[in-house]
Amino acid sequence: MLRFGLTGGIASGKSAVAAMLRELGFSVLDADSLAHKLIEPGQPAYDDVLREFGPAILARDNRVDRAKLSAVVFNDRAKLDRLNAIVHPRVAEVVMRQFDDWQRSGMRDAAFVEAALLIEAGIHKNLDGLVVAWCTPEQQLERLIARGLSEAEARRRIAAQLPVEEKLRLATEKIDCSGSLDQTRRQVEALAAKLRRAQAAR
Repeated sequence: MLRFGLTGGIASGKSAVAAMLRELGFSVLDADSLAHKLIEPGQPAYDDVLREFGPAILARDNRVDRAKLSAVVFNDRAKLDRLNAIVHPRVAEVVMRQFDDWQRSGMRDAAFVEAALLIEAGIHKNLDGLVVAWCTPEQQLERLIARGLSEAEARRRIAAQLPVEEKLRLATEKIDCSGSLDQTRRQVEALAAKLRRAQAAR
């Protein structure tokens, strides 16, 4: 079983590519959702996050209010780094355990982990390949503003991630999401066919 990562900058089209891969029958683990679960009460990262950032980040039900936490970390690079140091190793551990489970179950197709911070977390180093979904920085900004972020907040979110050029340098496969969804889908279908040919040849 080939283990692949799927990443891209915020609002770059990564989630659309993941959905297309699922439609084509591939297993895709959403590591960003996994990270959100890990900071729920009773989960492995909750106490550490609370200890680091204090009760001001909690909602009334004692769950971490992600909007409050985001407001703290995206305005302070050191705090973002501390949050990532708490969450990333735990995400990587769960991701690798899932890949092992899929392998033991006899899965033959390539499997994917989708994560915005895949490279930043170092997960890509333990994979067979890395797919990077990308679009222009101008498109990222437009899409984030369309989601309701202010221009200043959108720029902060983009600046908090590795520049797309650095991600593309590490890519084994690239999906250009700057065009229409149909254009993106054709690239994803070509990638799926390529991976299945590679698997059949092994």
